[in-house]
Amino acid sequence: MDKLTQHINTLAEHLLQVGDARQIIAITGAPACGKSTLAIELARRLTAQRRSAVVVPMDGFHLDNAVLADMGLGPRKGAPETFDADGFIRLVHALKSGRDVYAPKFDRTRDLAIAGAVKIPAATQFVIVEGNYLMFDENPWRELVPLWDVTARLEVAMPELRARLIHRWLSLNHTRMVATRRAEGNDIPNAQRVVDRALPCDFTLDGQPHLS
Repeated sequence: MDKLTQHINTLAEHLLQVGDARQIIAITGAPACGKSTLAIELARRLTAQRRSAVVVPMDGFHLDNAVLADMGLGPRKGAPETFDADGFIRLVHALKSGRDVYAPKFDRTRDLAIAGAVKIPAATQFVIVEGNYLMFDENPWRELVPLWDVTARLEVAMPELRARLIHRWLSLNHTRMVATRRAEGNDIPNAQRVVDRALPCDFTLDGQPHLS
């Protein structure tokens, strides 16, 4: 059994023991640690068990490139200060209300957020939120901590994260030189910041090389 399957089993077994009340699950960790893959596969497992589950990505709250340029933060995109953190916190509060909620998602190919792209129906039991800064020891991100019902962190060694982050840029048709420069200039410092400012989670899970 590979690690991804083990992680899904661990989380699903825990979640399936709760009652019918809505559960907001945070899956966090450094960029490229495998959060999206784990969140999507966990939602599939829960759905197969006839439980409703929706994945909500934090990346939908990236500030637009034009806004970042005005702020002088264009080269730092992906750092905590380049997100609409307050808007994201409001979304998580809305998710706890039990109403129909709509959330944005991020299109990495076009490098922009798409508003209202994810629907979370009122009847959804498991809302799986994935993002870098869900359990992050800086303001205003600390406000999220009491809002989660279950928290899980994926941990991957920094050399492996570096390789994955460079590969992300290569997959967008950048040269090796440009991909390495972009990863080392911004993505890797962001990853280290996530690691350095991590808050304890209910579950700490080892990543693996083939997680995307």
